[in-house]
Amino acid sequence: MENEETKTVPKSWAMVGGDGPRSYAQNSSYQRGVLDVVNELMNEGIKETLDFKSPCFDSSNVCTFRIADFGCSAGPNTFLAMEKIMEAVEQKYHAQLQNSPPLEFQVFFNDVTGNDFNTLFKTLPSYQKYFAAGVPGTFYDRLFPKSTLRLAYSSYSLHWLSKVPEEVVDTKSPAWNKGSIQCSGTAKEVAKAYSAQFKTDMDNFLNARAQEIIGGGLMVIIILSLPDGILMSQTGAGIFNDFFGYCLIEMAKLGVISEEKVDTFNLPLYYSSAKELEEIIKNHGHFCIERLNMLNHPMTKRKIDVQFHISQFRSIFQGLLEAHFGRDDVDKILEYLAKKLAENYDSVFNVAKHQHVEHFILLKRNIN
Repeated sequence: MENEETKTVPKSWAMVGGDGPRSYAQNSSYQRGVLDVVNELMNEGIKETLDFKSPCFDSSNVCTFRIADFGCSAGPNTFLAMEKIMEAVEQKYHAQLQNSPPLEFQVFFNDVTGNDFNTLFKTLPSYQKYFAAGVPGTFYDRLFPKSTLRLAYSSYSLHWLSKVPEEVVDTKSPAWNKGSIQCSGTAKEVAKAYSAQFKTDMDNFLNARAQEIIGGGLMVIIILSLPDGILMSQTGAGIFNDFFGYCLIEMAKLGVISEEKVDTFNLPLYYSSAKELEEIIKNHGHFCIERLNMLNHPMTKRKIDVQFHISQFRSIFQGLLEAHFGRDDVDKILEYLAKKLAENYDSVFNVAKHQHVEHFILLKRNIN
């Protein structure tokens, strides 16, 4: 039973909840930083592509505009994003439909069932101009009735796979990823397995949203990606992940953590290229790509502080590490990682490397 439990990563786990110093809410400034970059793109995209006169917008119910954030976490970034979206939608609404009744908004906040929805709603801004609801569950499945959403949003969520590909933890598979914890891109069979899982997950996500979003409705996706032709192992994020993997191996050799658990640990992350994303969306057929822009994140040039990096890393990965290694080992792992990072700062952070990229994607639901 122990072997079976350590072969795969749990499908549903959440960012660190609460609003304390280790919480995601206090350690998501990088994710928040992208909002300033995409604000103009969202404004322009909504202004140019949202059409309130579309046949799919029922004129008797046009004053209720439903939005869902898929992968909202516990705030506060989701509140800022929803506010920006609603401002742009309202401007387009009044510009296109003059003398119309006031526009009302209903916003659905979605994340996995383990998400800290209590903190999310405790910190909900008192001035919000919308009706709020929480929707727990995986966004790789249907979450809403057909044709109920007018705009979907997902930020820093879709590079997380629904699960680690089974082949990479199968010792008999050519894709067995022993000695690595990520899809570095250097092992062909491993990359193929991760790519296939990403395609399956994206197809499931797009299928679900295609049923939930009305014809002519929009979807905004912000996703971590790779520059075309660049391997994960050549990026700063990939170099860090490899270094973390080496630290786990060292700890196993020292007898601090289980060697078996290290061998079966793989990150459920996949950074796709723009070309791969575009191909998946086009082949799916229910959405038209209105925009696909590579973003220049304002924090990529910032000098990285070890403690800042560890705090962000913990807020994101603590739940995943606890599920795989056990709660008692997480502090040991992160303390060892921080110590080794400080000792090897230049080789991890100052080494010549490529940056991963963020892509802004604006999709429009085809009218059948």
